[in-house]
Amino acid sequence: MTNDLNDVMTKYDQRGVSASKEDVHAAIQHLDKGLYPSAFCKILPDLAAGNGKYCNLLHADTAGTKTSLAYVHWRETGDLSVWPGVAQDAIVMNLDDMACVGCTNDIILSSTIGRNKGLIPAEVIAAVIRGTSDFVEKMRDHGVQLYLAGGETADVGDIVRTIDVGFTAFARMKRSEVLVPSIRSGDVIVGLASFGQSTYETEYNGGMGSNGLTAARHDVLSKVYAEKYPESFDPRLPNEVVYTGNRLVTEKILVENQNISVGKLILSPTRTYLPVLQEILQTQRKKIHGIIHVTGGGQTKVLKFVKDVHIVKDNLFELPPLFKLIQESSKTPWREMYQVFNMGHRMEIYLPAQHADTVMAIAEKYGIKARVIGRVKRSEGEKVTVKSSFGKFEYM
Repeated sequence: MTNDLNDVMTKYDQRGVSASKEDVHAAIQHLDKGLYPSAFCKILPDLAAGNGKYCNLLHADTAGTKTSLAYVHWRETGDLSVWPGVAQDAIVMNLDDMACVGCTNDIILSSTIGRNKGLIPAEVIAAVIRGTSDFVEKMRDHGVQLYLAGGETADVGDIVRTIDVGFTAFARMKRSEVLVPSIRSGDVIVGLASFGQSTYETEYNGGMGSNGLTAARHDVLSKVYAEKYPESFDPRLPNEVVYTGNRLVTEKILVENQNISVGKLILSPTRTYLPVLQEILQTQRKKIHGIIHVTGGGQTKVLKFVKDVHIVKDNLFELPPLFKLIQESSKTPWREMYQVFNMGHRMEIYLPAQHADTVMAIAEKYGIKARVIGRVKRSEGEKVTVKSSFGKFEYM
């Protein structure tokens, strides 16, 4: 490991975050892994009805530290429009994990919002809740049925510095439709872009998703925000890792012939692939050997779901402007960038090469760029190789 990489890992540790969540995985390793231990998310017996042909999915996730950036942007600009996106972030981090096991419809959602009432007024809560209902309606327009089951909004200023937004999702599906990863030698990898503008998005999406936000926020934004909004970060953090960049949230940069502010670019709502995956699964379910949501762990995420294969990613999308901005600001080694961020695609579909064109055509119908980004080779043990214009990196 290089000194540069050591420096980066130390910086992440000092900020109290982890790309791979080693502590969490160690804490839960003894827990029951459900009906399909190797599935992308935990699947339980049909506890509601006791029907052996069905199973239940219960999933929980949050928008993470994206809320801190939304808070800074809102305080700087008064723009409430960033808050509905935070609701979408938390919802999609559930939905797209569930889609990886083949569940794309009839999902019940319940929210848990904790706020510091002294800093987060009613209008912000209203914007988050409105964003929730608007997202649900938009998905219904595209054939994805979601249902709101209420939730809890609590004033917990003693333990929440600004606001925390989370969702729990529940679904019931046929066991015969569950997709369990069986990624094998000879498969190709179709990547679905995280950036651009899909047919169901109203503006350009920078592709951030909801992973790596702590690094992006502190590495890109100016120290001025530490002075103006000390509530936006942990006061125990060393000064040298807090807001170390030189950009303002309102500063505009040119992206695909559009002037977009740095804050809005990083805050781009996490894109859901549910409309796309639902259509793909209608005809290709039996042909797909795995769907991987590229979240925590970045381009190495797939390592948790394979055995004795070498994943070669050598035809990635051209790096989107957002990730160039993060790397230029942070000087993070490229090896680490690919391990923390999605770097341009946030969904991977593993399947035989003869079916790749069908999958890509469906994605592009929704305005989402898709391409064969790599392939799977036989190996002793598990390995990912990323080949890019910035270098060749191997992870095991």
